[in-house]
Amino acid sequence: MKTAVTEQDRDLIQTWYNEEVESIDALIDKLNSEYEHDYGTICHALAAVAVQAAKKMNRQEAGGITGFQAGAVMWEFVRHWMHLEGPMKLLDYNNMLYPQYFSSFDTVIDEEVWKYIQDKAKENLEKHLDSSNVSADVLRHWNSIVAGIVPFGYVVQKEQENG
Repeated sequence: MKTAVTEQDRDLIQTWYNEEVESIDALIDKLNSEYEHDYGTICHALAAVAVQAAKKMNRQEAGGITGFQAGAVMWEFVRHWMHLEGPMKLLDYNNMLYPQYFSSFDTVIDEEVWKYIQDKAKENLEKHLDSSNVSADVLRHWNSIVAGIVPFGYVVQKEQENG
């Protein structure tokens, strides 16, 4: 019989991330056969399996990655799991507690990001040229981006030249 698990079972869920596992397949089997998941806990089960697999790979001969590399792993996972492309940013609001992180909260994007957004807006307009399934507001927004209007109060930061 499976044990029903809910979001309230935080201590139990935390063990899925932290316990030493010998086999990822055994962990998957355990989380699938021992627990009855709800909408939220299946997300924890999937995430725990992913984290445990990464930990296990990192303990192998080729492992021992740095924090910088761990960040790269996170972005690769996000891109492939969520099928996302283009520039992205992770914002840690805890950093609002420290003045040295002021620039993280600026409404500034660099020229490369702005070019990507403009190109994507142009591509979307061409793709949906004869489409009635795109809101008029969205079409106006895309057109304004292509016309050079930076949205949402953002400013494009010019690249600084060295020298």
